[in-house]
Amino acid sequence: MNIVLLSGGSGKRLWPLSNDIRSKQFIKLFREENGEYQSMVQRVFSQIRSVNPQARVLIATSKKQVSAIHHHVGNDVGICVEPCRRDTFPAIALSCAYLRDVCGVGEDEAVVVCPVDPYVDTAYFEAVEKLSRLAQDGTARLALMGIEPTYPSEKYGYILPQTADPISRVRMFREKPDAQKAAAYIAEGALWNGGVFAFRLGYLTQITEQMTPYTSYRDLYTHYEELPRISFDYAVVEKESDIAVMRFQGQWADLGTWNTLCEAMTEPTVGEAILSDTCRNVHVLNELKMPILCMGLQNVVVSASPEGILVSDKQESSYIKPYVDALDGEIMFAEKSWGSYQVLDVQRSSLTILVTLNAGHGMNYHSHRLRDEVWTVISGSGTAIVDGKRIPLTVGQVVRLPAGCRHTVTADTELKLIEVQLGDEISVHDKQKYEDTV
Repeated sequence: MNIVLLSGGSGKRLWPLSNDIRSKQFIKLFREENGEYQSMVQRVFSQIRSVNPQARVLIATSKKQVSAIHHHVGNDVGICVEPCRRDTFPAIALSCAYLRDVCGVGEDEAVVVCPVDPYVDTAYFEAVEKLSRLAQDGTARLALMGIEPTYPSEKYGYILPQTADPISRVRMFREKPDAQKAAAYIAEGALWNGGVFAFRLGYLTQITEQMTPYTSYRDLYTHYEELPRISFDYAVVEKESDIAVMRFQGQWADLGTWNTLCEAMTEPTVGEAILSDTCRNVHVLNELKMPILCMGLQNVVVSASPEGILVSDKQESSYIKPYVDALDGEIMFAEKSWGSYQVLDVQRSSLTILVTLNAGHGMNYHSHRLRDEVWTVISGSGTAIVDGKRIPLTVGQVVRLPAGCRHTVTADTELKLIEVQLGDEISVHDKQKYEDTV
């Protein structure tokens, strides 16, 4: 099975746990048997592997999310980087060209496209595999998954099948309606459009060739900004007459708001939090190293991270986006392929950061033109390289890095250090990377 997971979004609706780098799929919410927490992308990836260990998984995403993806699922996954943000059709077209030109997937092989962050159980990916077989067998040029609706939602588009059979031809599509129209659609037997599509690779190659002058992965990548900004639904689905829809009645939820996310939580608190006996329907997600105490609250979500603190009525939390849009702050926490960083203090001419490197990982060899840095090791061990000189690192060691020097660090064990950046023009863009360390 070839499966493309679409990983996008800027995380505005789940602020402060999400931001432009850390979208909702990277928030760790689900407790595993060992007591550790798992993110949505980790959960989805493990579910795919449990259903089909040989599945080829490709994640279509922005450059900003690449490090976070590797941090969460390692390197056992393909990544197709979108050069800029367009829409779902360009992302899927580029991914299919990547599968063909880079991965060697044949044009007669089936491809399934779905979001990276549905809240589902393994039955969903068993259905995804069945959908792939429908496309492979030629049941229809395009096969969709229709979610059996549980209420008249205004958030989803609707698919109206011709029959009530488990697999049916599609009669028509409906855009996101109001609640009254949604109820009428459901009475007609409509299904939620869950954004899951299956087709043979060559099918989309032909459509891409019709819509753009570019055919190869390299050309599509180079000219990506010129591709039409259009969704896959508008570009492909609504123009296709040969479509089958497969019903899915299992667990499925889109955790796109605090309200829906809280409904999926298996416990009322994540992180250090205390709820009094008088609290009712209260959920707390706390990433700060300090306790949160809630007393006498009802129907409230509390979320705290280095980005900020949210205290909101659960229904009201659905209207968070314009308020977050008005915030103009620096990214205070991010996960990288090598570990993570958290901003501790921001001053006019200094920035203080807690850097955590995972064992066996390291940064790129790089330099900064406009700032000095000072590293202080607070736990673990590793090695720094400064202008080609190796420096063993132990707890308490201080390494000074003047502007212009080339430097990197690797971790033998988990390594934590405090990095103080000093300069009048501190910027994430002030970084020159080098391939060699000597």
